[in-house]
Amino acid sequence: MFATSLNRRALLAAGAAATFVAASGPVLAQASPERAAILDTMKRAARFMSEEAAVEGGYVWQYLPDFSRRWGELEANPTMIWVQPPGTATVGHLFLDAYHATGDAFYYEAAKKAADALVKGQHPLGGWNYVIDTAGEESLKQWYGTVAANAWRLEEFHHYYGNATFDDAGTAEASQLLLRIYLEKKDRKYLAPLNKAISFVLESQYENGGWPQRYPFVENGGLHGHADYTPYITFNDDVAGENLEFLIYAYHGLARSGRGDARILDAINRGMDIFVKTQQPQPQPAWGLQHFPDTLKPAGARTIEPQAFVTHTTGTNIKSMMGFYRLTGDRKYLARLPEAMDWLDQVAAKPPLNTPGRTHPTFILEGANTPIYIHRRGSNIANGQYYADDNPTNLIVHYGSFRNVDTAALRAEYARLSAMPIDEATRGSPLKARPGSLNLPKYFTLQDVDVWDMSSDARRPTAPHAGRAAEVMAGLNARGYWPTPLTTTSNPYKGPSPTAVTGGEYQMTRVGDLWDTSPYNTDFPVEGVSTSVFIRNMGDLIEALGS
Repeated sequence: MFATSLNRRALLAAGAAATFVAASGPVLAQASPERAAILDTMKRAARFMSEEAAVEGGYVWQYLPDFSRRWGELEANPTMIWVQPPGTATVGHLFLDAYHATGDAFYYEAAKKAADALVKGQHPLGGWNYVIDTAGEESLKQWYGTVAANAWRLEEFHHYYGNATFDDAGTAEASQLLLRIYLEKKDRKYLAPLNKAISFVLESQYENGGWPQRYPFVENGGLHGHADYTPYITFNDDVAGENLEFLIYAYHGLARSGRGDARILDAINRGMDIFVKTQQPQPQPAWGLQHFPDTLKPAGARTIEPQAFVTHTTGTNIKSMMGFYRLTGDRKYLARLPEAMDWLDQVAAKPPLNTPGRTHPTFILEGANTPIYIHRRGSNIANGQYYADDNPTNLIVHYGSFRNVDTAALRAEYARLSAMPIDEATRGSPLKARPGSLNLPKYFTLQDVDVWDMSSDARRPTAPHAGRAAEVMAGLNARGYWPTPLTTTSNPYKGPSPTAVTGGEYQMTRVGDLWDTSPYNTDFPVEGVSTSVFIRNMGDLIEALGS
C-alpha cells in the first residue's frame, strides 16, 4: 500500500511487510531428496548467520569473512548491530518466515534472538535508533564522535541525539517483528516491549496526525548552522506510511488476541488525514520532504534538502492518498489529486535535462516553480559545504537532483479509482473489516504487496525461475555463507578531519578525502558476507519449498 524508501528496498532486495491472510500454521510437506537438500542449505546458512555473524542476536549489513570489518550504513564497531533494514529486524522476519515454511523450531528461536537483541536496544519510550551498541551508550557515543562524525555526506549521523528515529523504517520494522513474535505464541515476554513500541508511535504523533522524524525531542539538535529538522512532520523515506502500516497490523493482530486499543484506529485516521492537511494551496498544490508542525508549510532538513517542494515526495503522496481511498472510500483523499498531478506536469524537466529516468527536478522553490540543484565544495566534513543554486551541472551523485515520476501512470490510476464504485474500491480493506477478523501475513520478506490484498499469503506473485534453488544451493560455500562481492567500502577512521582542503576534486564523488568515512563504490570489490543476499537467497529457497 504505502510507498517505501528506495534505499530500503534496494538494500533488502525483497519487500518487508505484506498482506493480511487467513490463519495458517507451519506445515511440513512430505520429504523428498530435493526438499531435504533445500532444508539442509537453509539450515547451514542460518547457522552461519546466527552463530558466527550475529552479535548477541543482532546483525549489520555486510561483513568481511574474517569479521575484521563490518558495515551498516557506516562502518560498525564489532559490538554494534544495525536496526535499519536490512538489519536485525529484517533477519528476524526472515527467520520467522523460514519457521512458517518449514515448521523447524530452530528458526523460531533464531527469530526470538533477533527480537531479544532489539528489546535490549529499545529506547525507554519504545522506539529505536538506527544502530545499537551492545557495549553500551558510552561506546556508542564514542563511535558517533569518531566514525559517524567524519562521514561527510551522512548528516543524520553527525549528532548523537540519544533518542529514536522513524527514518528508514527502523522503528516500524522492529515494531512489526515484536508484533509477529508476540502473536506467534503469545509469549508474554514480548508484550511489554511491544506495548512500548505502540505507545511510542501513538505518543510521538502530533495532534494533527503527522509524525516527526525523531522522538522524543532534544535541545540543540541543529547541525551545520541549521535548525533541528527532526521535530518536523516527515514524509521523507515514508515515515508516515511505515507507521500506518504497523498500526494497521496492530489494529487487527492485537484485537484478535483480545488486546486491541481504540487509540490505534484514531491514530490511523489522523495519520492519513495529515496528507490532506499538508497539501499546499494553489498555485503549488504539492508537498515537501518535511513540513513545519504549526504552519504545515514545507520545511528544510539536512543541508542537502533545502526548504522547497519535492517532486518525488509529491508523487509518492499521491499514490498514498489513492491507497487511503481504497482503505476508507472517503473521496477527500482523491479530491485535490488532479491539482497535484497538474503541478507535476508544470514543473517537469525540459529538454535537454529530461533524459530517461530524469523526468523532474527534485526541488522546486516556494513562490515560483523554479528548480534548484545541490552541489558541494571542499574535501571533508571539517572544510566541506553543501549548497543549492540554479545550475543543473556538476551535481552531487549521492543524492539525486532529478527524479523519475510517472505522472501518466498516476493519472491512469486516479481515473480508474474515480470511476470505480466505492464498494469495489474498498473491497478487502482491513479498515472495513471487523477488528481482529484478519491475521498478519504468513511471510514478510518474500515480496512487498498491497496491505489491503487479502487473497494471498504474501508470497511473490511470480516465483523464481525453475533452476533458481539449484543455483542458490550450489553457491553456498563450506563455511555456510554466500560469497558476495562487496561493491562498497569506506575509509577506516584515521582521526578528526583536517580543516585544510586536501588535494583532489570531490564535488561529484560519494566520498571525500581519506578522512571521510562515508561509504563509496569501490573499483576493487572483495569477497564478503551480505545480509541482504542471505535474506534474498533464503527467500528463494522458501519459495522453492512452496513450489
